[in-house]
Amino acid sequence: MALGQQRPRHTAKRDGHEGESRMNATANGPIVVCFGDSLTAGFQSPSSDNPTGGETPYGAFLQEMIGPSIHIVISGICGELTGEMVMRFRQDVLQRRPTHVVILGGTNDLGWNAQTQDILRNLVKMYEQARADRIVPVPVTVPSIRVERTDDNQDAQRWVDEHLTRRRQLNELIVQYADSHQLPRVDLFGATAEPKTRLLAKIYSNDGLHLTTAGYRKFARLVFEELFASRSPLQQMGKPT
Repeated sequence: MALGQQRPRHTAKRDGHEGESRMNATANGPIVVCFGDSLTAGFQSPSSDNPTGGETPYGAFLQEMIGPSIHIVISGICGELTGEMVMRFRQDVLQRRPTHVVILGGTNDLGWNAQTQDILRNLVKMYEQARADRIVPVPVTVPSIRVERTDDNQDAQRWVDEHLTRRRQLNELIVQYADSHQLPRVDLFGATAEPKTRLLAKIYSNDGLHLTTAGYRKFARLVFEELFASRSPLQQMGKPT
């Protein structure tokens, strides 16, 4: 798949049996929603490490790390734009009444050359809706991309440089919002990019855009460390400011 090309849309929602599962999760402990696009669905193109291209959502690894006391709901739709995420946010997030919602979106918008301010506007709508309902949003920076070396192709190198610049600009805005509102945040870009090139590290790159199983496990570890490793999510409700 070429970078920026939309995949056929499908959904990864791992909620068990809808009504009964949600009722039991609410009664037995808090809910955390993992919300986003294919990077939340755990999409992978077939590879030597994953020949069938099976989905490996970070939320599933996160559930393994924290155990059954907290219920992780995975809600990711491949190919989704942030404007589409906004449209389903109430049904798929607010109505579940989670304590936290981990929000990753924007990679598809960037692939379609959307303006970073327009992407941020959609993300902020979701952050604000969550905060208004006393749900803690956890903004996530958009990870990098990986392409073959383009040193001998100036046009290709210019495209890569421009794409990375727009990613950096969007991620800076995401971080600024999170920090200004004292929200927990996950820097997925910084944790998975090569320090020198700022490209997605080979170990984490499945097809140049999506993550490998190791990449999704890394994502889960980052969320775990931010929300659960050093503090109780029940004590750190992140009261909106």
